[in-house]
Amino acid sequence: MGVGKIVRIRILLLAGCLAASLLPSPTYAADLKPETVRAFDHYVQLLEMRMDGDLRDGNFLYIDRLPSDTRQQLYSLIRHGDPYINQLAVQEDGATVPVPFGLIHHWIGIAFIPGATYSQTLAILLDFDKQAQIYKPDVQKSKLLETNGNKSKVYLQYLKKSLVTVVLNANFDSEYLLLNPARGEIRSYSTRITEVQDPGTPQEKELPVGHDHGYLWRLNSYWSLEERDGGVYVQIESIALSRRIPAVISWLIGPIVRNLSKAVVRNLLSSTCKAVHDEVGSTRVLADSGAQSCTSPPDSQ
Repeated sequence: MGVGKIVRIRILLLAGCLAASLLPSPTYAADLKPETVRAFDHYVQLLEMRMDGDLRDGNFLYIDRLPSDTRQQLYSLIRHGDPYINQLAVQEDGATVPVPFGLIHHWIGIAFIPGATYSQTLAILLDFDKQAQIYKPDVQKSKLLETNGNKSKVYLQYLKKSLVTVVLNANFDSEYLLLNPARGEIRSYSTRITEVQDPGTPQEKELPVGHDHGYLWRLNSYWSLEERDGGVYVQIESIALSRRIPAVISWLIGPIVRNLSKAVVRNLLSSTCKAVHDEVGSTRVLADSGAQSCTSPPDSQ
C-alpha cells in the first residue's frame, strides 16, 4: 500500500472519529449562554433594520436591491422554475457580527408560483394546523394554539436526519402584515425550542431549554408574498441559531450544515408551491400560462 493511500485512509478515519464526536451522548454537549442570546437578538435587530430600509427604498423582495442586469436575470430564472437560494450574512460597520459560542445560519429563497393569487398562497401559509402535511417530513406535528387578529401562537415538531436524527419541539409567535392588496409579510419568532430525547419510545422526554446538544436554539422566519407577472413570488428568509462548530472539524461539518440549510429552504419553497398548485389545480394553470412548475426546483445559486 502506497504512502499516499495510507495518508488518505488516516484522514478518512480521523474524519469519521471527529464526526462521531457530534453524536448524542449521555452528557449535554452545549449550553445556551446569555451572551449568545444577546448577539442573536442584535443580529435580528440589524436584519430587520435592513428589511425596513428596503421597504422604504421600494425593494420588496431581496433581489430588488441588486443591480438591474442581475435582478432581471434572476427574475427570469425564478419565473422559469429555478428558485433563487443564497446564504446571507448581516454586517455591522463592514464587519461580521460576532456570536460568542454560537453560529447563525441565515438563508434566503425566492420562488414563483404561476397562476396563483396572493390570497390563495397566503391561505396555505396561514393554515398552521396543516403544516405537518404541507412540509412533511421536516415538520412532524403542527397545531394552531391561539389566534388574535393577525397574530398567532403555533406549535411545530421538527424532524431532521443528517449525521444524527434530531427531533425538536418548537413554539412560535407569528404575525401577518398586509402591506397592500398584492403584498404581505408573515414574521415568525421562536419562543421556545426543546430537543426531544429518545423520541417515540416510553423514555421520550424533553431536554431542558438551552441545555442540550445545541442543534437549534432560535429560529426566525420572514415570509414575503407579492402577486404580479401572472402569479405569486414567494420569499422565505430564515435565521437560525445553533452551537458553534468546533474549529478542528469545521472543514468537515461546515459543508454538511450548509447543504442541509440550503435543502431546508428549497423544501420550504417547493412544498409551498406544491400545496398551492394542489389547491388551485396546477395542470390547468401551467397549461394556460406556459410557465414551469416550481414544485421540484433544481439546485440553484
